[in-house]
Parts: sequence; C-alpha cells; structure tokens
Amino acid sequence: MVTENATEVAGRVREAVSRVGGRDASGWPVRRLAGHASMRSYWRVGEPPDSRVVMVMPADARPEEATSGGPPPEDPFVNVQRYLMATGVRVPAIHAFLEPERLMVLEDLGDEMLETRLLAGDAPGPLYERAIDQLARLRARAERNPDPSCLAFGRSFDRGLYRWELDHFREWLLEAWKGAELSPAERPAVDRAFDAIADALAAEPGGFTHRDYQSRNLMVLPGGEQAVIDFQDALLAPRQYDLVALLRDSYVELPPELVDRMLARYLNAFAVEGGPRLDPVAFRATFDLLTVQRKLKDAGRFVFIDRVRGNPGFLPSIPASLRYVREALGRRPELGDLHEILAAHVPELD
Repeated sequence: MVTENATEVAGRVREAVSRVGGRDASGWPVRRLAGHASMRSYWRVGEPPDSRVVMVMPADARPEEATSGGPPPEDPFVNVQRYLMATGVRVPAIHAFLEPERLMVLEDLGDEMLETRLLAGDAPGPLYERAIDQLARLRARAERNPDPSCLAFGRSFDRGLYRWELDHFREWLLEAWKGAELSPAERPAVDRAFDAIADALAAEPGGFTHRDYQSRNLMVLPGGEQAVIDFQDALLAPRQYDLVALLRDSYVELPPELVDRMLARYLNAFAVEGGPRLDPVAFRATFDLLTVQRKLKDAGRFVFIDRVRGNPGFLPSIPASLRYVREALGRRPELGDLHEILAAHVPELD
C-alpha cells in the first residue's frame, strides 16, 4: 500500500481549503492534530480563528470500531453529524465533503478538550455536569424521536459484538500482553461468564449511543459549551454505555464520590428531559456490568493498537482500565469465579 508523506498531505489539504473557501490557502501553515486511535488523520490549515480542520480518511473507510452489517449507504460521519445537529448537540460544521478524494473540510473547534481543561486545573464538577446534562438530553430526545435515516438507529450492540470484544481482551491483553493461556478447566468457565455478560447486556433497552463519549471527544469552547466529535461509530446500546465511556474514562480517573454524583445527576436529568424514572440500584448494576465488558475490551484494544498499528501511546492507559474492571467485578459477586480466574493471570485485577 502506498502512503502519502506529510508534505503531500499538506498540499492536498491546502488545495481542498482553497477550493472550498474560495481563497488561496497555498501559503497557509498546516499542522497535523492528534488523531488518538483513529485511522483518520486531522490537519489544521491556517491559524485560528481563520482556520479549518481537514479530515483525511483512508480509501478503505471501514468503521473505527468493530460493528456488524454491510457498508453504509452514506458516510457515517456526515450522517450522524446531521442527526446530532438536528437534535441540538453542538458538533463541528461540515464545510465540504470531497468524497472522491476522501477529504472533509470541517469547522475548527480549537484544541481544548475536557481532558486538557482538567489537566489545566479546571474544577471537574462543572465540566462533568455539562457533559452529563448534554448526554441525558441527547438520549431522552433520541428515545422519544428515533430517526431511521440516521445510521446509528440501524446498527446495535448485539450479543455477538459484546462477545467479540470480550474475546478481544482474551486474545490481546491476556494472551499477547501477559503471555498467559487459560487452562482446560478455566477456559469453559471464562466462556460461560463472557456469554452471561453478553446475554445480559444484549437484553438491555437500546438507544442512540455515541460509543466513545469521553474526555478526548468533548471539545470545550469559549464560554464553556461542549462540542462532541468522533461520533461516526454511533449505534444503539444501553443507556449506561456512554456513561461508562465518560465516567470510567481510561485517560481521566475520577473520584468515586464524583462518579456517584454524576450518575444521580444523569438519572434526574434524563427524567426531566422526558425519559422514564429509572431505578438507581438496577441502573448502577448495569453500569458496573458494562464497565467490566467495556474496560476489558479497552485493555485488549490498547495492546492491539500497539501490536498491529504500531502505536504504543495507549499502553499507559491499561492500568486504569484494569482498575475499573477490578472495582466493578467487586460489585458483581455473581462474577466471582471470573474475577478469580482472570486475576490469577492478570495481577492488576487482584
């Protein structure tokens, strides 16, 4: 596969901005932005406030995360952006999608993520309150008015996908990273537990889910408004899924009392926005079960990104992911056998 170098990409993105904006951007500075785990790359053309971000997509525009179903009829970023904008969520404007060239010219939302504001010393409470309120509002509105034209409503976290992600942990974290292999007695017990987790989560009510609603995908704008990015893999999943992404973030660990307060805030805001009043005990139990599933997957995914994509930047986030799993397993006593087996091979879970 032939790949472009930075100089070639810089020329392409400048030309795209020139064409879309009607101005000569050939002399504008170009800087590559952090793309995190995405196969897409992002380039800032110009200097804020007179700048654009150009998304460069691979020719093989597969979903960033595992999903099911065939190729989408429309680019997922374009499709989901339109839905979120209509629902009242602040998202980057799309100035142009140059589909044959796999380039998208976007509004530049700046560099301030929720994560960077926390690192700069901002109080976490107000930041997370805004994120929680926006998430509750989005979910309640989406449940009231599902939109079949939005791709997210046509794909879901089903049993097979939950199960595949758990096996992703076994393959990459347990076997590739730890060099461990389950014994003939352990493997059936782990498979039964993974099956039970996948079955329970697949039985939960599904609704619009960002899938990665976390500190690196929430841009903090001047004035405090939060814009949402990286939404192209949205699908149907339990109400707790995006809360796990936000409050069990592998990049930002929150104190337990803040997590408890934000879960209570979500339940109240969700009801105020027109959603049903949910039982907090049952809600928390599913939140913990999803924490086990999601953070096991994340730990395995970070090894996969290192070993397969050659990007070791996520390896430092493995310990936090495993701490979340350990805590959540401690709150689900029916998973005690699974906890014991995994901890025997992954000491961080003990």
